[in-house]
Amino acid sequence: MSTVTKPNHIGRKISRIRELKDMKQEALAQAMGTNQQAISIMENSETIEEEKLIDVAKALGVSVEAIKNFSEEGVFNYFNSFNNFNDNSSLNSQCTFNPLDKLMESVDENKKLYERLLQAEKDKIEYLEKLLKAK
Repeated sequence: MSTVTKPNHIGRKISRIRELKDMKQEALAQAMGTNQQAISIMENSETIEEEKLIDVAKALGVSVEAIKNFSEEGVFNYFNSFNNFNDNSSLNSQCTFNPLDKLMESVDENKKLYERLLQAEKDKIEYLEKLLKAK
């Protein structure tokens, strides 16, 4: 099955975007309040009404322009731009925080939560003891 189609085939563009988002036709149908057969028909249509295109864009989490301007070449160029190291540039991979500080912050937060939980349990026990003495 060939993926080469007319460059302005909106249904095929929708299909490719859906596939790139790892979404099945059934999931798109559910998000749009329709059924899988309607999605299949739509994806085989060369043109789509503007209102329906707006609904599709919302369900896919993209803009209408992203659907209209989608191209396979554009996708490959976008992802290849992340892997192009021929210009002698390097990625800035330094942390902007000290990981050990973050770890200790989380330990302190956990300790505070534990102390609050322990106090809540003590309060419960005191309350229950008061109830038992009142009887």
